[in-house]
Amino acid sequence: MTSLPPDGFLVKPDPDGIDTTEHIVGLDQLGEVQTQCVIEEHPLTIFLNNREIVTLMTIRDYPEMLSVGYLVNQQMLKDCDIITDIEYDAEIDVCVVRTHQTTAYEHRLKRKVLTSGCGMGTLFGDIMDTLSVPDQINAQTLAASAIIRALKTIKDTPSLYQKAGSIHACVVCHADQPLIYMEDVGRHNALDKIAGYIHLHKPDIPAPYLYTTGRLTSEMVIKSLSMNIPVVISRSGATHWAIKLAKQYGQTLITRARGKRFQVLSCPERLIFDLPAQGSAS
Repeated sequence: MTSLPPDGFLVKPDPDGIDTTEHIVGLDQLGEVQTQCVIEEHPLTIFLNNREIVTLMTIRDYPEMLSVGYLVNQQMLKDCDIITDIEYDAEIDVCVVRTHQTTAYEHRLKRKVLTSGCGMGTLFGDIMDTLSVPDQINAQTLAASAIIRALKTIKDTPSLYQKAGSIHACVVCHADQPLIYMEDVGRHNALDKIAGYIHLHKPDIPAPYLYTTGRLTSEMVIKSLSMNIPVVISRSGATHWAIKLAKQYGQTLITRARGKRFQVLSCPERLIFDLPAQGSAS
């Protein structure tokens, strides 16, 4: 497994990062002046070579990873495509990903499907044609107690959500250790940042699983399957189509994960239920 820093994270939020939050003044229910911290939201236009692909609303951390991860998860950038440069211009909010040779992506632009990712997620119709069961999808077990410990570590880690709210998180974990922790205004953007980090740095993470604060839609399931992730956990719920896809491809979906409780909606055989019953001694 990839060597870890002392706190166990490969990437984690930087609540004090530049251009991620702003202070505004408002009035409370008594009409008294109050100051609060809010998330800064900016457009990011992604280019692949000389072709404009999409404009996303995002925060300004890890734009390069978001751009690469978006292209990877849309299958517009393959492992065989050699990235020669990633140019990010903060003044005009543009990121250009350049490859050694032109990629075969033009036809995908004709089959774009708008999805439910807070109004900004997109998938291309032919992704479903190439989706297959990930290599390690059937080779993993995960203890419920490890999930609970990982979620507590995530909750206790300083984040933009703790500072300002109005933001989603996605975290790749191994056993009880969170490893890659990304935040953004949309959960799909946070997941794309993780995909970008993995594509660029190729960390060795055995038996990974994913936690997200947002709901599990078909888009989130498809992206996580494409990323070879067998278990996906949400603090929120899941759509019916997401559950059907997870069952079809052998992925474990866990929802309503809060405190020491969660609900398993598909493939429970992957879990080791080692938590004491409610009311039992720990």
